[in-house]
Order: sequence, then structure tokens, then C-alpha cells
Amino acid sequence: MELYVFDGTLEGILTAVFDSYERKASLVKLVSSEHHLPDAFQETFTVISEDYKAKRVWNGLIKKLDKEWMKRFYKSFLSEQPQTFQDLFDFAHYIFDNLPGAENNFGNPVVLAVSQMDRKVHREKHRMEAFIRFQQTGDGIFYAHIDPDFNVLPLISDHFRKRYADQKWIIYDLKRKYGLFYDLEKVEEITFDFTTEMSSSLNALPAQVLDPKEELYSLLWKDYFRSTNIPARKNMKLHIRHVPKRYWKYLSEKQV
Repeated sequence: MELYVFDGTLEGILTAVFDSYERKASLVKLVSSEHHLPDAFQETFTVISEDYKAKRVWNGLIKKLDKEWMKRFYKSFLSEQPQTFQDLFDFAHYIFDNLPGAENNFGNPVVLAVSQMDRKVHREKHRMEAFIRFQQTGDGIFYAHIDPDFNVLPLISDHFRKRYADQKWIIYDLKRKYGLFYDLEKVEEITFDFTTEMSSSLNALPAQVLDPKEELYSLLWKDYFRSTNIPARKNMKLHIRHVPKRYWKYLSEKQV
């Protein structure tokens, strides 16, 4: 078995697929440089991401897969899971080495694995769209930060651009240290350093940068939530099923 070390990018996976065919490698273990532990007794091949090779493989997949499956491939990559990188590499080989329609064989382990990871990432995307709450800063920008299990920022951009088309907003991923900024015209990727340690809870922005009315809005929403809550109909099991506890930090009504 050959060990391929790549840079952790989608282009890197696709380039690795190209290289494996070019090198006629029959069995490959793919690992990102972040997770690679050097072994003096294991020979490794370093994959150098190349746009030309990646495009050749991507276009080849487009010819054999429909748009829905191409989305599944991309969303699975956004999981950032080491095993999923291997699954995507093996899935690409399986698709290229078999007749059209192979992607519908869910009895194949890699087809099933990619499909299941796609669902997990898609579920996280929907939960972020539902549970993100913004705070308005003093300069009129609406801000929220998140730390999702998967890298879903690329998937939620369109939702928030359409829903808050008349507001400037920033959604920042604390775990991955980048965010999205909408300036009323376009969404751009941004990075910046925080001067203080940021908590993943909702109300974590310093009071001096918030709009003076923001605290009042938060209190009014909490009062509304309490007034509409009917204790006799409280069902915590059902509530937690629909709103898992790990998402409570995003909700104003859950803040103390």
C-alpha cells in the first residue's frame, strides 16, 4: 500500500486521484499533512496540488455523476474528517472504474459512507441556518460567531445573503478562524484576530462595541419567550431532540 500525503484541500484530493492513476497505484492510503505521523519505515508520496490535474478529475466526475452527487461529494469534503478524505478518494476511483450508475450501489461501503457524511453535513448546515442569532454592533453591522462541527460557512452563505439582503452582516467561524462578510452587494471571505479571547456563547461581544439598544432587544426577546412558554406543556425530551443542547449557546432565550 502506498501512502499519499496531501495538503487537506479538495484540490489535493482530486490531484491525488489523478496521480494515483498516473502512477498506476493499485492501493493507496490518503492522509492530510495535518494528520500525518512520519514513519521511518513507511515510504510516502507527497501530493502537490495542481489546478490542471484537479480540474481534469472534477470534470471527469461531472461526466459520470449528476449535480446532486457532485454536491454530496463537496459537502462530504467539508466535514474535514480524515476518514472521509479517504472515502472520497476511493469513491472517485470506484466511479471511474465502473459503469454509469455505480453511485446508486449503496451496498458499496464508500458510496454509503459518502452519502451518510453528506447527510450529517447537510443537517449541520440547516441547524446553523435555524439557530444563528445576530447582535448589532455600534456601526450597524450584525455579527454572529459559530463553532460548528463541520465547515458549513460555504453552504450557508446564500441563505443569509437572501434572508438579510438589506443588512450588513458578519458570520465568523471561531474554530476555523475565518468568516463571511456581506456588504449589501456581495459576500466576501474575511479573517481577523480577536484582541480578547472569544467565547462560543452568543452574548460574547464586549458591551462597548454593541449598539446601545442591543441589550434591550435581548431582554425583550427573553421576556417574550418566557411569556409564551406553557409549563404544563413542557416536553424537554422532544425539545432537546429538535434543539440539541450544543446549539443552545446560539439562542438568545437560552442565555442567562
